[in-house]
Amino acid sequence: MIMTQDELKQASAAAALQYLLANTAPGAIIGVGTGSTANFFIDALAAVKDRIGGTVASSEASKKRLEGHGIKVLELNDVVDSGQDIPVYVDGADEINAKLEMVKGGGGALTREKIVAAVAKTFICVCDQSKQVATLGKFPLPVEVIPMARAQVAKALTALGGQPRLREGFVTDNGNLILDVHGLSITDGAALEERLNQIVGVVTNGLFAQRGADLLLLATADGIREYFRG
Repeated sequence: MIMTQDELKQASAAAALQYLLANTAPGAIIGVGTGSTANFFIDALAAVKDRIGGTVASSEASKKRLEGHGIKVLELNDVVDSGQDIPVYVDGADEINAKLEMVKGGGGALTREKIVAAVAKTFICVCDQSKQVATLGKFPLPVEVIPMARAQVAKALTALGGQPRLREGFVTDNGNLILDVHGLSITDGAALEERLNQIVGVVTNGLFAQRGADLLLLATADGIREYFRG
């Protein structure tokens, strides 16, 4: 059966919901990502909103969509201060490799996504088969930068072999800019992630290698394929 990309995304999101129901206790707080596949997950989550204790959103857009479904959205600081856990974080990816390392940030929410992912016990990546790649880098790598550092960060990224381009007319939820870095072929994601984050003026970058996904639910024309980290 031929499925559209949206149908594949919806199938992956539905699989994540089933995993959540099977592996979390009632009242759990769920981390929710940003983007088109995450939106399908939010829509599916609405059907079981009375079972969960609330959510932590990785962007203002996801927060708005969650609240539109009547799903409680909590501040991450309040969750951590109260000693509660986030057992599952569900989000998509722009690219993902066999090690479940990802490039994320096409929607510009990479910093908050990385923060919520760091707190969550299990990171579930939901995406369709078009996002699975042998080598990361064909999708431009987003780098969030402090506005006053844009030029010098771009210079440093160029020195590393990238081709940074300012994402025109875009400001992150944190009030920063995005440089999308083209022309990379990423063979050591963890090392590059660390190196980029050491550039003064970089808030974070869209490589999710040091904290990759724990489970990939990949939607294909033949059904959902499961891949576990390690």
